[in-house]
Amino acid sequence: MTLESDLLLDRRRLKRQLGFWRGALILGLVLGGALYWGGKLPDALGGEHVARLPISGTISDDPKLLREIARVSRDSQVRAVMVVIDSPGGTVAGGEGLYRALRALREAGKPVVAVLGGTAASAGYMVALPAERIFSRESTLTGSIGVILQSFEVSELLGRIGLRPETLTSGPLKDQPSPFRPLTEEGRAALAAVVDDMYRQFLGMVVENRHMPEEQVRPLADGRVMTGRQALAAGLVDAIGGEAEARGWLAATHGVAASLPVREIDPRSATERVLSLASSTVWQGGIAALRAEGWWPGAILPR
Repeated sequence: MTLESDLLLDRRRLKRQLGFWRGALILGLVLGGALYWGGKLPDALGGEHVARLPISGTISDDPKLLREIARVSRDSQVRAVMVVIDSPGGTVAGGEGLYRALRALREAGKPVVAVLGGTAASAGYMVALPAERIFSRESTLTGSIGVILQSFEVSELLGRIGLRPETLTSGPLKDQPSPFRPLTEEGRAALAAVVDDMYRQFLGMVVENRHMPEEQVRPLADGRVMTGRQALAAGLVDAIGGEAEARGWLAATHGVAASLPVREIDPRSATERVLSLASSTVWQGGIAALRAEGWWPGAILPR
């Protein structure tokens, strides 16, 4: 190579390094600002938008998410909330927590619409109930209104291999159910009462939010799953559609323009989000710098 070529390569290398460190400085300033604001960036910076709440996988109690939903209810920039569900269910308490949080959103004046994805069953359907309107795909698996408590009992197997567990309890029901002994009649009755109470709570949610008499809901609330098309006919959902149809309904019913941006509800604090963004950006920048130097797989090396 000539001297001019070497100088040109050095200049390009210095320019890349300067750009990398300039970006790192900007990210550092943003991170410092997030820390200064106590982990909460001002809501006013967001602009009006539709909040999208994705609920997927097994539903359990999530205090961070519940706090973020409560914050959304106070955010004047949020015009509506779209709950997008793809979940087979989860704990009754987890479903109840989200149910009550979304009810509070509606009471705060936020339009709430639910969109059921591939599966929205059991607690997944419970979470959709506070919505003003529920959209479902024709083939969505939904319903499964009910409560289940399962256990297993291996005392006979343990006896065959010569093991005998010993259990000390403060009362006769403390170890019910137990894998080490069969359920007693007293234990079975106590557990059945718990399941029945949770079931009646779930049933009441459906009756109240779907505006259907209990005698109409109870035959549907035997634990069966159904397709979205069946659920529509039964009155458990309002319409067939997805997120586009939900946005159209919000525009027609509440004047929430379909052109408004959608932003996901993220339970992470602003500091955690900035840290995640910073680490991702620094990582990508580092890979780009290594590739430019020919030290990363896939780099174009001089011949």
